[in-house]
Amino acid sequence: MRCLQRFAPQLCAATLAALSLGSVAQDTGVAYVKTVTGDAWVTTTGQRVKAAPGTPVSIGSQLKTAPGATLGVTFKDNTLMSFGPDTELTVDEYLYAPAQGQLQLTTKLARGSLNYVSGVIAKLKPEAVQVKTPTGIIGVRGTQFVARVEDAQ
Repeated sequence: MRCLQRFAPQLCAATLAALSLGSVAQDTGVAYVKTVTGDAWVTTTGQRVKAAPGTPVSIGSQLKTAPGATLGVTFKDNTLMSFGPDTELTVDEYLYAPAQGQLQLTTKLARGSLNYVSGVIAKLKPEAVQVKTPTGIIGVRGTQFVARVEDAQ
């Protein structure tokens, strides 16, 4: 009993710290891999992991598909992005706090193909969504588009 009285406050503090760290760690993704066929990867802060359903995507993550592979990602605001073979996209910015009016989705499509379907961000604030490509920027004003970036010959 004396041991429990002596160490209980530290155990409670450690448990609360672990729980709060766990919730932060679980909430770091702005999107998650929904589907994958073939080989695809998510690279975040230099850590490359093979994409599988449930793999988190964060701000700064680079998504890559191999030749013949496809990848589907769902963002927290229900934006859907599907990538074709040999595609590379980076998530540059993502803010989703509609109650505070903080909405932003900016990505960079370096190569490959993207099928985009609008989520809440584009519906509430269309000018807050951009897909950058090597030759221009796509501003989202509709609900769906397809983009393809080919390697320079």
